[in-house]
Amino acid sequence: MPELPEVETLRGDLEKEVIGKRIKAVEVTGARAIRRHKAKEDFIRRLEGRKITGVQRKGKYLVVALEPTATPTGEKVSDVLVVHLGMSGQLLRAKSAKEPLAKHNHVVITFSQGGQLRFVDPRTFGELFVTAADEVEKVVPELAHLGFDPIEDVMSWNRFSDLLHAKRTKLKPLLMDQQFLAGIGNIYADEILWGAGLRYDRPSDSLSSQEVRRLYRSIVETLQEAIKHRGSSLADEQYRDLFGEVGDFQNQHKVYDREGQPCRRCRSPIARVKLSGRSTFLCEQCQV
Repeated sequence: MPELPEVETLRGDLEKEVIGKRIKAVEVTGARAIRRHKAKEDFIRRLEGRKITGVQRKGKYLVVALEPTATPTGEKVSDVLVVHLGMSGQLLRAKSAKEPLAKHNHVVITFSQGGQLRFVDPRTFGELFVTAADEVEKVVPELAHLGFDPIEDVMSWNRFSDLLHAKRTKLKPLLMDQQFLAGIGNIYADEILWGAGLRYDRPSDSLSSQEVRRLYRSIVETLQEAIKHRGSSLADEQYRDLFGEVGDFQNQHKVYDREGQPCRRCRSPIARVKLSGRSTFLCEQCQV
């Protein structure tokens, strides 16, 4: 599943490419992609004719602001288009409607100024839906309880230390807990812990002040570096940026999916263990 760096890369691309554009037409060929709407006509009606005015990222979700519209009574209504990529979703920019559609294309948004935004999702876990801006957290309750955003929010080491010690749980599950830290999944949790020199199963309340600082620094630096490299595309290459290009950060991975290869720090072989049914990669020599 795309994590914070991949979603942030898309947010930045969308900000440059679609803000200020007006939606001319919407076509839906995959009903599951808009499953929160009872009918595709409702989804289409709430998008057509609207101008895109902004793009935000909330954890692993994209929230696209739409130009307010007036009701028959004259009341202004502010809606947003919410996008969740799921396991394999892609948002792709097409310069022209003549460009061939990708397989598993479920939604096409055509702009008045030309060009399209297309939603492709082979595994169909992703979704798009339109809702009132002030209803987003009600519709997606997890967004109401997101933890701090390591890219957007600045936190002191002392505050971060207090949060860690209060949880008293293993580090990797804690990093992946969206109510503690927004946007981190399996890939970046492993990379962050390698950067901090900490094991996945270290109790969060056992860290020294120096280890707390290393962990916080690794969170910020790992994610910033991943965004710089436009995210990670694994062997299936299902993650693509807005222009259909794969990310590059997988070539910078220190531990993830590198079982048996030498650690980039101490040259010991990278190990793989199972944690809650998922693979965890680490260097057992230099992560303590």
